[in-house]
Amino acid sequence: MIRINLLPHREEKRAARRRQFFALLGAIAILAGLIWFMGYGVINGYISSQDDKNRFLKSEIAALDKDIEAIKHLKEQTDALLSRKRIIESLQANRAETVHLFNELARQMPEGTYLKSIKQKGDKVTLVGYAQSNSRVSSMMRNLEASPLLERPGLVEIQSVTVGSRRLSQFNMNVYFTRQQTTAEDDVKENKKLKKGKKS
Repeated sequence: MIRINLLPHREEKRAARRRQFFALLGAIAILAGLIWFMGYGVINGYISSQDDKNRFLKSEIAALDKDIEAIKHLKEQTDALLSRKRIIESLQANRAETVHLFNELARQMPEGTYLKSIKQKGDKVTLVGYAQSNSRVSSMMRNLEASPLLERPGLVEIQSVTVGSRRLSQFNMNVYFTRQQTTAEDDVKENKKLKKGKKS
């Protein structure tokens, strides 16, 4: 009977399997290393690209902030210029106000009355004067009420006084001056009317 020893063959087979296992393990480790390296490189590329974008955005934001500051400065200058323009327009519109006020008061003063003082604060005008009688004061108030430039006359005080040898009524009243201002829209409308008139 022939006996065959299979132990060396089995050992060789086991050694071959071990070699295959370690080779496969090495290949897997190398493949995992390659995947990790590639993933790390890709992620770093994304991070670097995002950092570049962030730097660009920061520089653009800084430039926009400077532009916004410049715009704010320009707006402040514009507001200041518009305020000056409004003041100049107001002064131009009201430069003849005092003349109109005195002319209107002279027109509306009835006979037997005269003014001692005139004070103006804004639209309010305070009149102090003398009249020959209370009825003259009433007549003056009616005239002022009917005036196109003066309105809301109100008697503050009236009392009997002696001036020289004459007995007079001293009055103190307030009246409001109606400012005759033309707005920019009125000017535009007036210009349009003039242009239409020229065309026709």
